[in-house]
Amino acid sequence: MRKLTNDELNRKSVREFKASGKSPFLIVLDNVRSLNNIGSIFRSADAFIVEAVWLCGITATPPHREIHKSALGATESVDWKYYESASTAVMELKQEGYVIVSVEQTEGSIPLNRFMPEPGKRYALVFGHEIKGVSEEVVSLSDVCVEIPQYGTKHSFNVAVSAGIVLWELAGRTMTNE
Repeated sequence: MRKLTNDELNRKSVREFKASGKSPFLIVLDNVRSLNNIGSIFRSADAFIVEAVWLCGITATPPHREIHKSALGATESVDWKYYESASTAVMELKQEGYVIVSVEQTEGSIPLNRFMPEPGKRYALVFGHEIKGVSEEVVSLSDVCVEIPQYGTKHSFNVAVSAGIVLWELAGRTMTNE
């Protein structure tokens, strides 16, 4: 066995990425404060061909050196928008027909492994502030809340880790290998 070279990975160019079909997912960041987390989420969004990342509230926007450091160029491939308010962004997405899925521990939340996206629907995945999580206002606007089952003493993952887990799990159910 040997590692593949970058040339052997057959990665899309930014132009090819922009022109390619996207997964049924869009990411909304509700007041995510860490620039490294934002960059990491962009990188995961690129890996799973996410439609866009919507940055809300205190969430910083590209271009920024600290975002770029962890995004490794994904801010160039993945489309993004900024909104002062996550609730405004979520209401717009609802009007566009997206199913709003907040990744948060709530009454009635569904374990991620039991959430089944429906074919033909588009999903806005909302991830929140590193300490406070998804705002209560956005939770109340959500169609469903999912949580990642955890078994240790901590009750949360880093937001960028959460985004990677959720995208991996859901992409495996909705996307086929090309």
